[in-house]
Amino acid sequence: MTNLTTNEKHYPRVLSIAGSDSGGGAGIQADLKTFSALGCYGMTAITALTAQNTQGVRGIHGVPPEFLAAQIDAVIEDIGADAVKIGMLHAPGIVRVVAQAIRKHKLKHVVLDPVMVATSGDRLIAEETVAVLVQELFPLATVITPNLDEAELLLGHKIAGIAGLEPAAKELLALGAPNVLLKGGHLQGDEVVDLLLQPGREPVRLSSPRIASQNVHGTGCTLSSAIAAQLALGHPLEEAVRLARAYILGAIAAGADVRTGQGHGPLNHGHAPVAMRVLAGTR
Repeated sequence: MTNLTTNEKHYPRVLSIAGSDSGGGAGIQADLKTFSALGCYGMTAITALTAQNTQGVRGIHGVPPEFLAAQIDAVIEDIGADAVKIGMLHAPGIVRVVAQAIRKHKLKHVVLDPVMVATSGDRLIAEETVAVLVQELFPLATVITPNLDEAELLLGHKIAGIAGLEPAAKELLALGAPNVLLKGGHLQGDEVVDLLLQPGREPVRLSSPRIASQNVHGTGCTLSSAIAAQLALGHPLEEAVRLARAYILGAIAAGADVRTGQGHGPLNHGHAPVAMRVLAGTR
């Protein structure tokens, strides 16, 4: 990674390793909007191109693993990164390249969003990729941020309501994840409950009133990228999660009554932008 002296100024640098959403609501497009809104400098290494809009995914075109590696190397060797967000990794070879890059460049503050199913219900990951994702990337992440559908796919069983969040999060820790933010937004009810579980600490239950909106495309991408941005800014994990969650709730509320497309529209990522932050040296 690029070395900076303690006197050199730089922007908080966040790299998104994820897929491209041609509709602009999720993937690297959502990540870059989030990084900018939170005062960070965003970079990308694209894993796949998707042809999609607010109604669904029409096609996926994977990037060759060696080209993904070249993107990551180019960014890190020149600019460096204070945090990394990992999103859509559709094939085992792509997962292995990302794991190799994390080890090679000693990347820190890695937020892994195990993107498996789009808001529209379209599957975004090959079956054989799941086991490789768990084996190769879980141990290298700072935190994983699955939603209920993704957690059920990872664990191979249903999660029974809010009471099932903590046992499921413990199972995900047992799979090798260092910390888990299990998102309960897909549960029914007027309250949205997420659970942050860190080994050796009491579970942190994060709840908020459900915001009525059809515009929820890219919520998972946005939350994970917001956590990465807050980690890049120097916040500890629990605080980073709380700040990121506040940001995404504001983005959902601000975009709830806006019509974009015919399906699940995007959030309002720019509802409360802040100026680009400036840091000194590296941590």
